[in-house]
Amino acid sequence: MALAPRRLFPSTLPRSDLRQMLATKSVENIQFLPFLTTDVNNLSWLGYGCLKQDWTLITVNAIGAALQTLYMLAYLYYSPSKRPVLLRSLLLLAVLAAGYGYFTLLIADTQTRLVRLGLFCSVFTISMYLSPLADLAKIVRSKSTRCLSFPLTVTTFLASTSWTLYGLQLHDPYITVPNVPGIVTSVVRFWLFWRYPPGQDKPYRPLHA
Repeated sequence: MALAPRRLFPSTLPRSDLRQMLATKSVENIQFLPFLTTDVNNLSWLGYGCLKQDWTLITVNAIGAALQTLYMLAYLYYSPSKRPVLLRSLLLLAVLAAGYGYFTLLIADTQTRLVRLGLFCSVFTISMYLSPLADLAKIVRSKSTRCLSFPLTVTTFLASTSWTLYGLQLHDPYITVPNVPGIVTSVVRFWLFWRYPPGQDKPYRPLHA
């Protein structure tokens, strides 16, 4: 599902990246991979929502996928090296086509398809939530949170909590479980902000969550 950060719903960070690209007409210091992986995540949860006929999942992730695609197109337009971007985008399309073929052609039973797709989405989402742990370890070592975004941390916490409660209401572990790490990592970030208040003397570049 299109969640924050870049998972359950479109977060503020991609929009700030888009503004920077439009303002500078450059992709300097902006990574393409987060756009790509988030788009895969959005589309995967969109497929899960369609199978389950859950219009909340469908609506949120359709919007998220559309926005991520917009960010990718903007990145491609302003990137001086378009070949690597195109190759990664084509790889994404190939993965999506392979996934669609697997879940629709090789798995005939709808319930089995729903379980396996839900498991894939959950594992992928958890991996995205846990990916910044190395950055958090660096913050502990440096005793500085200048590279963290407090608004993004708040957004992540609220999004993760909302989706966890939504999953509990539906009794759907595939929605509930992958969002718990988002709550945990957000609490860790809040503690880091309390323990190591960000300095006001230097600008920072927010970490991709």
